[in-house]
Amino acid sequence: MTTFDPSTRDFVLAAERPALSGQIRRPRWLRSLSRLRPGLVLAWLVLATVILWALFPGLFTSYDPLEGVPGGQLKAPSLLHLFGTDSLGRDLYARVVYGSVHSLSGAVAAVGVGLVVGAALGLAAGAIGGWIDDVIMRFVDVLLAIPTLLLSLSIIILLGFGTINAAIAVGATAIAGFARLTRSEVVRVRHSEFVEAAFGSGGTFFKVLWRHILPNSLTSVIAFTALQFGWAILQISTLGFLGYGAPPPTPEWGLLIAEGRNYIATAWWLTAVPGFVVVAVVLAANRISQSIGGRS
Repeated sequence: MTTFDPSTRDFVLAAERPALSGQIRRPRWLRSLSRLRPGLVLAWLVLATVILWALFPGLFTSYDPLEGVPGGQLKAPSLLHLFGTDSLGRDLYARVVYGSVHSLSGAVAAVGVGLVVGAALGLAAGAIGGWIDDVIMRFVDVLLAIPTLLLSLSIIILLGFGTINAAIAVGATAIAGFARLTRSEVVRVRHSEFVEAAFGSGGTFFKVLWRHILPNSLTSVIAFTALQFGWAILQISTLGFLGYGAPPPTPEWGLLIAEGRNYIATAWWLTAVPGFVVVAVVLAANRISQSIGGRS
């Protein structure tokens, strides 16, 4: 069925008249806001807040994380002390804020070690193949056969305690995951038609590897990096809880949880609040990883 459109002075089909039926098209920015997922927005807010804590801790609290207030021991959360105080009268909120520097920097270092070494091994195995692929993947299988916590503790015993050594230990346990994922992506892209066409048109191995194979293999690796960031925070906090991370009185998140476990019956906030912060950051990193990987 056709009708006459006076605005264009032409005949149009009735099915092609949605804009003439009184419907108002929303602005592009409003349509973009409507597509935002509340969970993803919350995840970015949590991660952004913690990053700001690490970069500018003095903007968020005026308390010293290492000095206690006489007579202010084990105060419950209040407007004066948002997260309460510990057994020495130190403000727990200040210790959590300043502790983000150690936890986040350790997680970034750990993910960096796993990403650089693991991606290099996976790229070499997938792109070259042959006996090099066999040797690298057998080494990766050995790493995967060792429990991550046991491998981390073994490396820390060799290197010594401290945040940096804990980050290196956690990063070493992440190498195998990055290597396997990178290899699988490189192998998938390596056998694509456009890569074969690039080789057929005279492209050298390193040129095709840099221009075509590597860029098209990074999406899943980047998503896995965000996932590993949350995992690294959890692992570093676990090592800190066991006493293999930063030494006291450093306000590291895992150490804060360990220090509060002796007062869990009388001062629950000493363990619950730092634990909640760790869980929130890990869940935020996981949600961001899902969005990068294309999952809703």
